[in-house]
Amino acid sequence: MTRKAGTVKQARTGMPPSPSSPPLPSSRPSSTSPSSLANREASIIERVRAIPEGFVRTYADIDRRAPRVVGRVLATTREDLPWHRVVRSDGTVAKGERQRRLLRREGVPFRGDRVDLAQVRVHE
Repeated sequence: MTRKAGTVKQARTGMPPSPSSPPLPSSRPSSTSPSSLANREASIIERVRAIPEGFVRTYADIDRRAPRVVGRVLATTREDLPWHRVVRSDGTVAKGERQRRLLRREGVPFRGDRVDLAQVRVHE
């Protein structure tokens, strides 16, 4: 007997969902209220501003729970931030030659195409 792919409700109850079925509860707590998002964004901006010239932090150093949110904030903010001081956890740069040039101008050492994190990574 083969089973057709269906909705989550159908898989759990064996019955098709009704048009008025409420959404299933999420297994993760919701932290998407406007105030919590604004607080998280403000925290990210503050941590990026705190990176001294000639040093870097990784996306995960700035927000361990959600490094991709750091990238979104950097990509969408209108704040004047030293965005180029934020790199991937393996030392590669997300914005290519432009970011590499800005970091080299600040004296950040590289090993090949990667920032030498052992020398210039800021830890808290």
